[in-house]
Amino acid sequence: MIVYEAQQVEAIVERERYVREFRDVATFEACCRECPNYGARWGCPPFDHDTLNDLLPYKKAMIVGVKLTPRDQRMPMEQVYDLMRPELERLNGRLLELERENQGFALGFVGKCERCGNAPCARKQGKPCRHPDVVRPSLEAYGFNVSKTASELLGIDMVWSMGKNVPRYLTLVCGLFFNGPDLKW
Repeated sequence: MIVYEAQQVEAIVERERYVREFRDVATFEACCRECPNYGARWGCPPFDHDTLNDLLPYKKAMIVGVKLTPRDQRMPMEQVYDLMRPELERLNGRLLELERENQGFALGFVGKCERCGNAPCARKQGKPCRHPDVVRPSLEAYGFNVSKTASELLGIDMVWSMGKNVPRYLTLVCGLFFNGPDLKW
């Protein structure tokens, strides 16, 4: 069992401001093109529509960040997903719950999709997503600068690995676009 400390922070921001100040589709889609998941997973670009249209119906965004600090500061990078998995499951579950309760639009996390196990994503075979009820694109996939988001809205400066071990902490960031009164996580 991997032991870690998790600190969660939330921020509510007007959608218009978040899009204006934190979104740069050209830059982040160029980054996504370098990833082997580009065009290979349903949560990843390229998308067949202007993703801004998905956000326009909403007035606000709740941004949620979790700073994960492993107890073992020499943890090898090969264990990074094992470190993140419990928090990803918790965050995704709550994010989808809030999306349903508030008729919102959730943006989750990059990386491996757990729903299909080791099977390749149906997108590779030109088929629709097998789990559209739970698979969500990430903020990055929609062109948001997650490092700037974490720093300026959540007060968490992202750090990166400089070698074979995970960095001193990991930062997970997700969001929910919604209308109505401010939400409580």
